[in-house]
This record gives sequence, structure tokens and C-alpha cells, in this order.
Amino acid sequence: MKNDFISIVMPVYNASAYLEKTVETVRRQTCKSWELIAVDDCSTDDSFQILQRLAAEDVRIRPVRQEGNQGAAAARNRGVALAEGRYLAYLDADDLWTKTKLEKELAFLKEKQAAFAFTGYEFGDSEGVGNGKIVHVPETLTYKKALSRTVIFTTTVLFDLEKISKDLVSMPRVKSEDTATWWRILRNGYTAYGLDENLAIYRRPASSLSSNKLEAIRRIWHLYRKQEKLSLPVSAWHFCFWAWRAVARRV
Repeated sequence: MKNDFISIVMPVYNASAYLEKTVETVRRQTCKSWELIAVDDCSTDDSFQILQRLAAEDVRIRPVRQEGNQGAAAARNRGVALAEGRYLAYLDADDLWTKTKLEKELAFLKEKQAAFAFTGYEFGDSEGVGNGKIVHVPETLTYKKALSRTVIFTTTVLFDLEKISKDLVSMPRVKSEDTATWWRILRNGYTAYGLDENLAIYRRPASSLSSNKLEAIRRIWHLYRKQEKLSLPVSAWHFCFWAWRAVARRV
């Protein structure tokens, strides 16, 4: 592994409308020691062609094409397998970073001597413009606390792969695979450290909010019962706190 080198893994599927702006926020990072592994999950638009053009402009961008549409988890896992850096960050193809995101979070991870860090973020509209609704994060998050709050946003995560294995960060092919992964890591004794600073924008089109809420309820319940195998009373207990926090975060 290359010390102080960050591998950024970005799954891509039909994201041509967002890619250039998202990749530009990576290229503008004050931290320059990175590679962007963009795994195209068999897009039917011109996403992969855009990635190839961007790669021709910046050798740090590495486009990879999946054979067949396999989903975000498989795309991320492919990227992780190819990662050459000591540090691993995730970025979704429609999200955005502030220009100091990598620099500040890497310094924070080192300061805490941690394996797992995440940051605050801001909700944005379909154009990626922040709406002022910022999600604040706790100083630390353990497994027990994480079950009642889905505060870790994938686009803000940073891992030290000398302290945590690629196998452990590998995502299962289930709905809400990112949350399932964070829980598995924390269940294995790790603590996630939160940098309570807004360093990313979560692009959230207004038209999708109602359906997303219903789907989120189904997914979190499935994770409690099927993935974590929690009892019905324990699942209901955590679900009540999760629902309260989810509403408070989004209103």
C-alpha cells in the first residue's frame, strides 16, 4: 500500500448528468495524493465514455467497466479490490465534496489513530446546491449506538486499510448495503469517529422523497431482522429511535 495515498471508489450507473461536476470536486481537492477508481456498472447512457474522456485529462482517474449490471455493492467491491492506497474513501456519482474534504478527514483520522471516520454533510437539490440543512455527526459511534441512527453517509467515509481489512469493508449484496457494512465493522469491535464538519453535499431530488422514506423503513427493518438477526422487541426498540432521528434529520 502507498502511504498517505487515498483510493476513492465511485460506483457509476447512468450518471452522465452528474459525473463531470462530481469528478471536478475530486480534482479540486487540496489533497492531491489520490486515485479515483470509477466502476461503471454497465450503464446504458454515455457514463463510461465520459469517464474515459476525464481519465485522458487526469491519469489519477481509473475507469473500470463491469460486465453486466451487478449493483452498487458489487461495483464498490470491485473498486476496493483494485485500490492501491493505504486509505479508502467512497463517493457516489451524484454527490459532491468540498475542496478540503480529503485533507481535513485524513488529518482527523490520523489524529484519532482510527481505522474508520465519517463527516457531517448537507442536503442538496437536484443541481447539487446545498439547501442549508446540515446533518451533524457524533464524536464516536459504536455498534449499539449505530443501530438506532443511520448517520454515516457513504460519501463521507474514510478507512485506514492498514487497520481494517478489505474483506471487512466488502459490502454484502443486500438493500442498504452501506449501512449493513458499517454495522458489521462496528460489531467487530471498531469505533467510527465523526468529524462534525460539513464536507459533502448529498444530492436529493425532491420528487423522490416520499418513496425513499417508505423504502428506507422497509430496508432498516429488514436489516434488523434478517441481517443482524435481532429479536422482534429489540428491533422495535431500535426502530423507534431510528425513526425519530430520521425525521429530525430531514425536516
